[in-house]
Amino acid sequence: MPTALILGAASDMAIAIAKKFASEGYAIQLAARNVQRLQATESDIAIRYNVRCSLHEFDALQFATHQSFFESLEPKPDITICVFGYLGENEEARKDWKETERIIHTNYTGAVSILNVASDYYEGKRQGMIVGISSVAGERGRQSNYIYGSAKAGFSAYLSGLRNRLFPENVHVVSVQPGFVYTKMTEKIQLPKLLTATPAQVAEAVYTAVKKKKNVVFVKWFWRWIMLIITSIPEFIFKKLKL
Repeated sequence: MPTALILGAASDMAIAIAKKFASEGYAIQLAARNVQRLQATESDIAIRYNVRCSLHEFDALQFATHQSFFESLEPKPDITICVFGYLGENEEARKDWKETERIIHTNYTGAVSILNVASDYYEGKRQGMIVGISSVAGERGRQSNYIYGSAKAGFSAYLSGLRNRLFPENVHVVSVQPGFVYTKMTEKIQLPKLLTATPAQVAEAVYTAVKKKKNVVFVKWFWRWIMLIITSIPEFIFKKLKL
């Protein structure tokens, strides 16, 4: 039975991904800061899908623990899915360095730290897969969320480089660009219905990307074209826009 490690397992998106992989016969390792609140999810997955499901304490911001965390996993996962992230408040972050740090370290530094560990393990085995949930916000900086966007831009570049480095080692890396998603993180934001995915749609896209070994996936296909248009706008025009 293959095993999938879900990093940041407490989010709506992560739980949907875990359930999708469990339904396809994967054992599930749920990793999060507060594993107590995932006990019901663990039981539900194990009973509903008849697979192994285990809880593991993991803090994306405790970089020094990431090596020992991964080494403690038994069995080691066949696929590592990095779901955790933090949207934050751009205006608050602009005035408060602690908020900026939290945004950058959650969305970039913590992800790079743990995926460096996982990628070294897979490279040594010459087998494995990594999935990173990035964001279309990283495609071009916008005044409304450029701190979050810059962290996701860095993460997307990291995943691209990792994919390039690990390809000769038979390790595949998938970058997922969900666009807007209905989650607790976005519940206070008015989201356009047509452009917004559900956690279940993200889960389906992630699983399909893994099975087909895709490289970069936009959960809703038209986001690829929306971002192509946005990135094509000349800077002298773009800087005048309210986005």
